[in-house]
Amino acid sequence: MSHPLLPAVVELVRQAGAAILPYWRTGVAVDAKADASPVTAADMAAHHILNDGLLALDPSIPVLSEEAADIPLSERARWTRWWLVDPLDGTKEFIADSEEFTVNVALIEHGQVVFGVVGIPANGRCYYGGAGLGAWRAEAEGGGQAISVRLAPEEAFTLVASRRHSSPAQERLLTGLSERFGDLQLVSVGSSLKFCQLAEGSADCYPRLAPTSQWDTAAAQGVLEGAGGEVLTLQGEALDYQARESLLNPHFLALPAAAEWRAELIELARALD
Repeated sequence: MSHPLLPAVVELVRQAGAAILPYWRTGVAVDAKADASPVTAADMAAHHILNDGLLALDPSIPVLSEEAADIPLSERARWTRWWLVDPLDGTKEFIADSEEFTVNVALIEHGQVVFGVVGIPANGRCYYGGAGLGAWRAEAEGGGQAISVRLAPEEAFTLVASRRHSSPAQERLLTGLSERFGDLQLVSVGSSLKFCQLAEGSADCYPRLAPTSQWDTAAAQGVLEGAGGEVLTLQGEALDYQARESLLNPHFLALPAAAEWRAELIELARALD
């Protein structure tokens, strides 16, 4: 099963990635936004391609992009369907010359992710999928290969985490998981690639008990849900994107939906909340 808009969005994500690459590893100038987060010409080049391209696909679907997010709640609350976009997720990784930056686009309907596309400009790989649609990984050349989560650790219980963000609560959660599963294998990955590691079955869990914004997570959540995963708040409820004043997410857990240890993880997380 697919979605009629999905192939065109995959192509737009690839185009945005191509627009980013000329700035990569060139010492591009870095400016600071109002919240002190960094932004570069690469962010803006990708933003313009995605914003214009998505509006051309269907002018009735508004776009909420990290680089044009000053849209009042009074307007956003009227939307039933919209695009949620991070033109360059992992700007700090991009500035540091890492390959771990992505282009993220998600279609949202009534606060739920319909599908998401995550592109990796540095190597041309693209992940895409959505709940009820399936999930795929496509290399720069060639068609998509279906991917799915794994339900049990292959050896050590593997967690993916951010290179740059943790918190005391997250460290306590890792301690609790270690007591349950023994030695943990920690894989530090930047940007939305953490979700994609779960979606393709190379990791077991991604706990995030530190701040994220909606555009950081929605596209990769679509991929993970298509692959048999889920993203939950610490109360065990599905992470959604209903219109609210703040565009920050609550803390969350990303995991395989059918994992036998799901209830134990939620119980550990609730104790920290």
